[in-house]
This record gives sequence, C-alpha cells and structure tokens, in this order.
Amino acid sequence: MAKPDQVLNIEPQNELRFRGPFNAPVTSYMKLTNPSDKKVLFKIKTTAPKKYCVRPNSGVLEPTTSIEIAISLQPFLFDPAEKNKHKFMVQTLFAPDGDVNLEQLWKEIGPEQLMDSKLKCVFEMPVEQNESQEEPTKASPKAIVASVPNNAVDPELQKAAEEVQQLREEESSLRQENLRLKEEILQLKLAAGARVTQPNRYAPPAQQQNIPVMYMAVAVILGFLGIVLGKFVL
Repeated sequence: MAKPDQVLNIEPQNELRFRGPFNAPVTSYMKLTNPSDKKVLFKIKTTAPKKYCVRPNSGVLEPTTSIEIAISLQPFLFDPAEKNKHKFMVQTLFAPDGDVNLEQLWKEIGPEQLMDSKLKCVFEMPVEQNESQEEPTKASPKAIVASVPNNAVDPELQKAAEEVQQLREEESSLRQENLRLKEEILQLKLAAGARVTQPNRYAPPAQQQNIPVMYMAVAVILGFLGIVLGKFVL
C-alpha cells in the first residue's frame, strides 16, 4: 500500500537554513498551511532532538489555516569540515471525527497511514565570521605596518607604531649612556685610590730645617774670637 501524499503545504519545502554564528541559539521558521477542508494533525520530529527546540512540535490545523513553527538550534562548536546530517520530518494525518486522545492516537497509528515530508538542515556561516574565527598571527606594530602598503594602514596605527619604535631606540640609547657613566665613575674611583696608596713623585718634599746665613756668620765670628782669646791666654 502506497503512502498518501502530503496534504499540507510546507515552507520551505526541502531545506531548513540556520545562519551562524552558532555561539548562541539560532532560529529558523517553518510555515505549515492546510489547504483542505478537513482538520489535519501534525507532528514534527528530528534526527537530533537534543540539538533543537521546536515550538510547537505538534498540534491541529483547522481547514484553510496556517501555523508558523519556530525551530531553534542550540549553541554548538561549528566545524565547516564536519558533514551535517541533521534532518526534520513533518508527519501528518487527517483528524478522526469525535473526541480523540491525540497522544494515544500517535502511538497507535501505523506508519503507512501517515503523510510525511523530510527537510534537511543547512548551516551557513557569514564570510566575515569565518575570517574572524581564524586565529590572527601575533606581530609587533612595526611588523604590521611593514606587512601592508602605506596607503592601506590606518594613520593612527602607523603613528603609534612609529612612536613605539622611537621610544625603544631612546631606551637603548639611555642604557648605553648609563653604562658609559658607570665605567667613568669606576675609573675615577680607581684613580683616586691609586693617589692615596702611592706617593706622588711630583709632590713637594718634606720641609727641611734650613740654617739662616746670619747664624752661620755668627758661628764663624765666635769661632774666630775663640781662637784669638786662646792665644792671649796661652
């Protein structure tokens, strides 16, 4: 026995598209329209029930009415290389006359009596999002400026890079000057220590006791007088 054709008009017919980024819930919508003059029961199933939230996932469509189904994809780590196999199926059947326990009816109905339509899920990632997910290579401001043409560089970024380079050059110059001053201070200390420990050959000698000429003359005179007096005494 062939399965009956789907009575509802389903939009979209074949694919449910979910547009990323997928770090937050993404919702796609399905519209069900009952063009018949009979009540139609519907139920929506998926191959990945833990990944989606469907509201409403079942119900009753009155004749010539429509309903919008919200299908929310839960956040997940999107991998473009991973093949997506998620699918949805819309199952329908004409509502029986009288009051019916719908939950019990869905359990007892045979699959050959159901009308069903399948839709596959398609994940789309914006181009700019794909580029932003690629991990950027770390580079210094100077390298960034050098890696792109000058006319493509933000003037503020180029100016900041030049200032950083100038500061680095000044820092290097100050370090060299600091080393030079330390060497000069060390040489001065060594020279001062040498002057303290070694006598200076050019320093004035210790003061000698010079005998005045007048004293020498007096001594000569006294000596002469002593000789003369000695003759007289003898």
